[in-house]
Amino acid sequence: MIEILTTGAANSVQDLGRFGYLDAGVSRSGAMDAPALELANRMIGNNANAAAIEVAIFPFRLRFGQATLVAVTGADCPVTLNGILYPSWWALPVRTGDVLELGLPRSGARAYVAVSGGLGVPAVLGSASTDLKSGWGGLNGRGLRRGDRLDTGFAPMTATGLPAGFGLDPSEIGRSAADIGEERPIRVLPGAEYGSFEPAAVAALEAAAWQVTDDANRQGYRLSGPALTLTQKLELHSHGIMPGTVQVPPSGQPIIQLAEANTCGGYPKIAHVIEADLWRLGQSPVGSRLRFSVVSRAEAVAALRDLRAVIDRAAAFSALARKDKAHPERLAALSRAKT
Repeated sequence: MIEILTTGAANSVQDLGRFGYLDAGVSRSGAMDAPALELANRMIGNNANAAAIEVAIFPFRLRFGQATLVAVTGADCPVTLNGILYPSWWALPVRTGDVLELGLPRSGARAYVAVSGGLGVPAVLGSASTDLKSGWGGLNGRGLRRGDRLDTGFAPMTATGLPAGFGLDPSEIGRSAADIGEERPIRVLPGAEYGSFEPAAVAALEAAAWQVTDDANRQGYRLSGPALTLTQKLELHSHGIMPGTVQVPPSGQPIIQLAEANTCGGYPKIAHVIEADLWRLGQSPVGSRLRFSVVSRAEAVAALRDLRAVIDRAAAFSALARKDKAHPERLAALSRAKT
């Protein structure tokens, strides 16, 4: 069991999402940074899809009611256990009564806290994810509150081969500060109406630096930048959309659908963020700037394959670190191994 001591309404229980119900109007939900949640779980030996906590409001504090393993991934934020500072992207054993605190991120926007065995919340339509927009899943369909208590699953593993725990180097898994923000463009595929936009609008999609406005949440981000104009007015029937869809309403300011995306809409679609880069949107805070780069389908598939290889390599490193006789030199060699 864990007890929430300090939190915000945007912090919630999430897993990798609720799949297969878009045609029924049910959003995918799940972590805004799915690779970070998966890695938090795999660092401590959980199933990749185990329920964890997504933290978007800081500081966040919780108390452990039993000895277990915990991992913190995602945003680069100060992590303290009983006042002792640890790096982000770290896994370590905790004891009954220990207090974990996550401070304001230095970069990134969301952190993930996974505990051995996962969180014991009931699945709704096959997922433990909280859909804040619809008010279901997770803990009573809402964000976490002070005093909430969450059951944890069976956690037989309460030690690691490294007594102080172990961590992943963010720069080795494409998670440096330079990987979030305008320095590295977010890759997109052309949308269905891409060819219906003015040449100047198509050029601006890649040339402009787009700012994440205050109108940003798990449902989507509204961006601010040059107006994207159509060659002529389009009358579209409402049609299916999903996380990553970049729509352009009459204002010309794009909206990117995210984890709790609407399942249908009628605005023209200029682009779709590729699956491998969706996590970068989840780690882009309000006020940050983004750039886009149009890529081919083959490049999008290759990027997803590369991301999967990085996750699997990091998981292999973590499995070795959890063993009682793990050798630091072997860990270092594995962490540097190239895919």
